[in-house]
Amino acid sequence: MTSADTPLDAPEPRTQSLMLSFFGIHLLGRPSAVSSGSVIAVLEEVGVSEEAVRTTLNRMVKRGMLERHRQGRRTYFGLTAHAAQVLTDGRDRVWRTGAVNRDWDGQWTMVGFSLPEAWRRERHDLRSRLIWAGFGPLQNGLWVAAAPVDVREAVSGLGLEAYLRVFRATVASPTEVREVLEQAFDIAAIGARYRSFLDRWDRTDPVPGTPSELAGQLLLHTDWLGLVRQDPHLPAEHLPADWPAARAEAVFRGLARRWERPAAQAAAQLLDTLDLG
Repeated sequence: MTSADTPLDAPEPRTQSLMLSFFGIHLLGRPSAVSSGSVIAVLEEVGVSEEAVRTTLNRMVKRGMLERHRQGRRTYFGLTAHAAQVLTDGRDRVWRTGAVNRDWDGQWTMVGFSLPEAWRRERHDLRSRLIWAGFGPLQNGLWVAAAPVDVREAVSGLGLEAYLRVFRATVASPTEVREVLEQAFDIAAIGARYRSFLDRWDRTDPVPGTPSELAGQLLLHTDWLGLVRQDPHLPAEHLPADWPAARAEAVFRGLARRWERPAAQAAAQLLDTLDLG
């Protein structure tokens, strides 16, 4: 996924996000690789140039997200184990976790850390992982999430476990839950992102930029995953009464169901796959 500090609409990260949506929908869980020409044809549906696709494919190979496979003159790309894990996690966030947290038990996960000042990259990577896991910064070096979080799993591979202190806790007087939420999370910005999603997708006329069901599917899933990955899944009873997440989720699910079959049929006609089984 794109890092938390990189704008999602920047050209290369946006292309990567669309590409990951494509792989997640049409290849995840299947022992197959897909030709570069197929990826180019699919992303052309959403206005991505051939040059941008080839550049992004090469970068994703270097980042350990894709593997190259050659057959004759054709090059095919398949998911690495790491990419499959990332996409599975994203799929779970979309279809299992949901956008509305109505079952909060009042328990917080707290992470305290202190890294050497020179470790800028390590600090960035840790913060990105914590944000993805639903944490927000309560104060310097102390992050909180309104849920039980497997922090060891969330930060796996960073090699920073020795610098972390993890706790489970509840608030006590005079601290109020709403105060913690407002200090650690930008609630207004989260709500605004859901409303922006609704402005684009909750409409009766065709959504601009979706010339086909396949294009609509890729753009919809990319927008929604980009939205929920930035949502820390805060407890609904402590959010504003007009919180737009439930409505946005209903719009996403309705469109996703509508486009699933025709998009799969269109993709089947475009895809040149290599069996890796």
